[in-house]
Amino acid sequence: VQLQACGGGLVQAGGSLRLSCAASGRTSSTDVMGWFRQPPGKEREFVAALTWDNSKTAYADSVKGRFTISKNNAKNTVYLQMNSLKPEDTANYYCAAGRSGSYDLWSLKWYDYWGQGTQVTVSS
Repeated sequence: VQLQACGGGLVQAGGSLRLSCAASGRTSSTDVMGWFRQPPGKEREFVAALTWDNSKTAYADSVKGRFTISKNNAKNTVYLQMNSLKPEDTANYYCAAGRSGSYDLWSLKWYDYWGQGTQVTVSS
């Protein structure tokens, strides 16, 4: 499975960005897609995830109500709509795919495939 993420950039606080992640290859071997981020000098952290069958979504508390994860199955693409961005959202954002059985979508352990990061910088 190959993942190609894009959509990052520089935005002012309060602004919006939409990240996209296009999946190709043996996507049928996966059942969950997620977004993670790694702020400067910190460890990678969970942001949001959803199952391909739409049965479950999960969000980090820090982004609930501001970020929305969605997908287009026909295009094998997952999106992360980010609104009301804050400087603390600044990070390198990664999309990932794996097989979780719909459990603990937030856990890194399920994700076997990773895209390259896309940088999001939010200025105050």
